Amino acid sequence: MTTRRSDGTGEYASPPCFAHEVDPADGAAHVVDPRQRADVMRWRKIERERLIGARLATSSEDRRRWSRQIATALAEAIGDVSGLVVSAYAPFRGEPVLRDMMKSIVARGGRTALPVVLARGKPLFFRVWAPGDPTEPGVWGIPVPTERAEVVLPDVVIAPVVGFDPACFRLGYGGGFFDRTLASLARRPRVFGVGYAQAAIRTIYPQPHDIPMDAIVTEHGVVGPSAAP
Repeated sequence: MTTRRSDGTGEYASPPCFAHEVDPADGAAHVVDPRQRADVMRWRKIERERLIGARLATSSEDRRRWSRQIATALAEAIGDVSGLVVSAYAPFRGEPVLRDMMKSIVARGGRTALPVVLARGKPLFFRVWAPGDPTEPGVWGIPVPTERAEVVLPDVVIAPVVGFDPACFRLGYGGGFFDRTLASLARRPRVFGVGYAQAAIRTIYPQPHDIPMDAIVTEHGVVGPSAAP
């Protein structure tokens, strides 16, 4: 069973395989209404397609400008990166491009990494990678570091969002990889979701297995609970 530690660190213990049966408010096991869950999953599929369509319909010029603004706000939110491992991602289907920010992290004494999909239903793992390092095609053809790259536990994870809500819950592509990974890590990294402001929605209808980001960063700046006074 997945529970929050009582010391308030927000870290997670034990495998995430029962995450769908745990109430995030009190850690109590319960059975999720399968009909409700099915309705939410159908809604998410439709909403996901709508949001990706809107993102791809945005001009490349706007996406490039927004990516630069996101990178600036994200760098300020992360702060000093010296000695830290920051995991980003290889952009996919119009996602913000953070390549220059990754170069800056390395120049300022940090290390950068990319997530790697092991298999469906398994947590991600992270390999060290910096712009210019070799890659190989991964799942869905997304570039990943070669097998020679070091596996690391990141201090900061940057996760692209398809959609996000005011509570910093992230709507992804439906594979559950980031939620599963965060629930399985030995220690919880700082987690930033990144996306364009147009990805904001009222709610993702979070389920017990969903884990919120610490903050969401858009071209308008840092939003969500961690940005509040």
